[in-house]
Amino acid sequence: MTLRIIILILVLIALDFYVFQAFKFGFRNTSESVQRVTAIVFWSMTVFCVAVLIASRIYDWDLWPKALKTYAGAFIFVLTFSKLFVVLFLLTDDIFRAARWSYEKIFSSPGSTESTVNSVPARAISRSDFLVRTGLVLGSLPFVSLLYGMVKGAYDYQVKKIKLSLPGLPVAFQGYKIVQISDLHVGSFVSTEPLEEAVRIINGLNADVILFTGDLVNNKSEELEPHKPALSALKAKHGVFSTLGNHDYGDYVYWKSEEAKAENLHALIRGHKEMGWDILMDEHRHLEKDGEKITLIGVQNYSMHLRFPKYGSLSRATKGIDYSGFNILLSHDPSHWRGEVLKDFPQIHLMLAGHTHGFQFGVDLPYFKWSPVQYVYKEWAGLYSEGNQHLYVNRGLGFLGYPGRVGILPEITVFELHTA
Repeated sequence: MTLRIIILILVLIALDFYVFQAFKFGFRNTSESVQRVTAIVFWSMTVFCVAVLIASRIYDWDLWPKALKTYAGAFIFVLTFSKLFVVLFLLTDDIFRAARWSYEKIFSSPGSTESTVNSVPARAISRSDFLVRTGLVLGSLPFVSLLYGMVKGAYDYQVKKIKLSLPGLPVAFQGYKIVQISDLHVGSFVSTEPLEEAVRIINGLNADVILFTGDLVNNKSEELEPHKPALSALKAKHGVFSTLGNHDYGDYVYWKSEEAKAENLHALIRGHKEMGWDILMDEHRHLEKDGEKITLIGVQNYSMHLRFPKYGSLSRATKGIDYSGFNILLSHDPSHWRGEVLKDFPQIHLMLAGHTHGFQFGVDLPYFKWSPVQYVYKEWAGLYSEGNQHLYVNRGLGFLGYPGRVGILPEITVFELHTA
């Protein structure tokens, strides 16, 4: 075992000894059997976490079954994250106790046996009791919600229907139905069934066209292989069109050479084509119906945030373009809309993006949305408009890192076009 793992295990054990003080205090008035069960459950979870960390160093972590690796790691994260809430309140209580003890030592009269600081009515709830119980309650909330998000939220697919009234929409496209999906991150799925179910839902929508806005994989093209049959089954009258997201380039994993990295990208592009998807690499296409047309433009990943790449070129994608009455841009990162599209491309009526996942955590109600990601991205979920230009940010169909979703659920978006 490496020194880093040993230190991590010691820190986790020390954290658990500290947090367990809150559990002993909180359950002090219960029966001995309840206290015993509480202690067994608490320390069993600690033993599990330590065992996983030790086993990960003895046996190659990369060779573990994918489901075990995914959910064991997630459970350790959820458990540790939840305990930090308890630590916050327990530490506050200890600081308060230390301050009170110091005050008594300094200001108590010589020979006094009772401090006025402690002379509170017996019926009042002591401050330490309030803080510890509050910490236990608040710590249980993320623990329960994050576990529920792994079991239920990750695959609770939501179909969101958006009616768009657009000036200049060709009459032939009145009622035209566009389905957008984004951020599949197929490498995060431990089986093929969830995406097979998603495809059944999408095909049941009877779309005129399906548009995918990037992040098909987490890092490597090989992640796509087990899911090709399901995704190849996506059907729409005018086909499936796609583009790339930041994770599709293999930037977040080690490669033996630049050639290996480049071949990974080529293999992924081939994967799009083998599934029957028309991938737009800084290109445009026209969709025709009854002698009229709308235009699709697709760019590679282009972000205004420095930590994400600018691979795409909207100028290259629109070179020689014959704009139609309605022009749609597929661009993975929503910051591209405000950074370039609004300023320099007024011909683009609708940009479809993804990328944010809505942080996979937050509140998503009809008239109120909140997520931590909003402090990084001004446009992070749903429809945004300025003048005659619109941006829609899809919340993503898959997940990354944490294998679940809480509040911000996986999305399939259906746009129905109408003339204004």
